[in-house]
Amino acid sequence: MAAKILGMPTCIFLLGISAVFVALIAALLRFSPETRSPRLFTVEELALYNGTDEGLPILLGILGSVFDVTKGKSHYGTGGGYNHFSGRDASRAFVSGNFTGDGLTDSLRGLSSSEVKSVVEWRDFYFRSYTFIGKLVGRYYDSHGNPTKYLKGVEVKAARGAQLLEKQKIEEAKQLSCNSRWSQDSGGEVWCDVGVPRLVQRPLEIALTGKMSKRCVCFKEDQLDQPGLEVYDGCDFLAMTCRV
Repeated sequence: MAAKILGMPTCIFLLGISAVFVALIAALLRFSPETRSPRLFTVEELALYNGTDEGLPILLGILGSVFDVTKGKSHYGTGGGYNHFSGRDASRAFVSGNFTGDGLTDSLRGLSSSEVKSVVEWRDFYFRSYTFIGKLVGRYYDSHGNPTKYLKGVEVKAARGAQLLEKQKIEEAKQLSCNSRWSQDSGGEVWCDVGVPRLVQRPLEIALTGKMSKRCVCFKEDQLDQPGLEVYDGCDFLAMTCRV
């Protein structure tokens, strides 16, 4: 009946238009970032997307994951403050602050668990804020796009850092921290509303950062015989306020 109303040539025309429309939708889905398979990049290929070619997107790698950061062109493009990250994987520089020479590397060798945790958190930031488009073949992904032992090691070390940080927070919450303030005119001081200030070592800090540090804790007079309590230089033994 429809053929009689519209005419056979019209029906064939409409069917052709429908087929083209379906094919177009399929093509769009195939090339959309949400549906296409992650692309594998070599170091040389990724270097082409450093923001110098206006006809190409700006790409950035971190821990082998590659992101399109073109929407942040003012930051990642030529002359931008973060351009040193574009067209490469400079994972180490996210925590080292060394943006020249050997500092622009994907190697995390020698970094503490806390620093490795920070790099992983930066990667997670890019997953949330930008479009993930592929993987960089090399240290963190093999030629098939599978994670290498180095990536697995990084994630284990970052998880360890998170555990140690949480443990440190729990342990330090059991102790009353000193009050502190600083001004350019009078310098710094620490004080306790209850007890007296003492410097104590943070034993988990060396595992977190690779360095030993101290913090100020308030102790009551009957607790001062504990080992490892350090009186501030120039401060009386029972003073509740100390200059630092």
